[in-house]
Amino acid sequence: MTAPVRVGLLGCGRIARLAHLGALSRLRDVNLVALAEADPRRRAEASRRAPAATTLADYRELLDMPDVEAVIVALPPSLHADAAITALERGKHVYLEKPMALNLAEGARVLAAWRRSGLVGMIGFNYRFNHLYEAARERICAGRLGELVIARSVFSTSIRPMPDWEQTRARGGGALLSLGSHHIDLVRFLLSREIRDVSASWRTQRTEHDTAVLQLRLDDGVLVQSFFSLSGVEEDRVEIYGQAGKLTVDRSLSLAVEISPTTQRYARARQLARTLRAARGIPHAIDKIMSPGREPSYRAALAHFAAAVRFGRRATPDFCDGYLSLAVVDAAEQCATTGSWVSLADPLDAGLEMVAASSAAGQGASRRPCGVADA
Repeated sequence: MTAPVRVGLLGCGRIARLAHLGALSRLRDVNLVALAEADPRRRAEASRRAPAATTLADYRELLDMPDVEAVIVALPPSLHADAAITALERGKHVYLEKPMALNLAEGARVLAAWRRSGLVGMIGFNYRFNHLYEAARERICAGRLGELVIARSVFSTSIRPMPDWEQTRARGGGALLSLGSHHIDLVRFLLSREIRDVSASWRTQRTEHDTAVLQLRLDDGVLVQSFFSLSGVEEDRVEIYGQAGKLTVDRSLSLAVEISPTTQRYARARQLARTLRAARGIPHAIDKIMSPGREPSYRAALAHFAAAVRFGRRATPDFCDGYLSLAVVDAAEQCATTGSWVSLADPLDAGLEMVAASSAAGQGASRRPCGVADA
């Protein structure tokens, strides 16, 4: 039997406390052997929850530990690229929370290090592992909606205290990187299409670029519109319209994928069902809002990562998926500044050119293929 994966956790902030620590404790094939956190209070709290783990203040010391096989990078986004690259260079498999980096140049450096290493590199787009989105993708691929017409989504979080780094684009990424990167990846995952054109606008309310509207044109012409806010109310909803029906996934309110045929009679029945649901209350909504740790996809994503490490498998979504999402955000930020649409001819090809340039001097660099949307 293959031994459990010996994992180190880099960063014990909000997402680690609410999701990773709990998920790791419930995975039989993972041993959390070390954790690193600069803040003394958060470090002490994490140590209480994982008493068997070695506790360090500097994540770089953890990366030097020979008994750590793999790491979960849950540091502030400004540290993601350097931490991931260093981990790969130390021979550690990497699960990297999104975003993979704050800009395309940093993202290309991560891609180069990953391709040289031949190690498992997985990006934290955990919502791919939520059973709602898995079921939605199956139905779309089976043609239940017919020819696709348009899609729209909303991802909004309620106002909460934020650390200083999260309040600026330069260190935290704003709504587009913090929230939008998830839905950008879901568009590729659910629809099995690539993004070709981007338009966006944003505003600053409480923190820099905390609200944004994103428009996408896919490679077959399907249009997508998304709204993201760090200063709104809790909502995470995706709607996909086809000529044969509409599919809705509401991660906060629904335990099932809803498919609506394109008939007026069914539309009336659906509206009545919504009214009845609202009248009796929906405990699942309260459950979701209470804590992201109740989101099942974190555990499923980490289990997928651990299995890839244990058995030498490819993990998806990988760092190429992370780079493609980052390329869309980069284009969106250009649009928000210029007010015009930006085309993404071949963002991954452009990134791989940067990878090739940065790794040209390397000997025996790995040429493993990058991931695609339907992996």
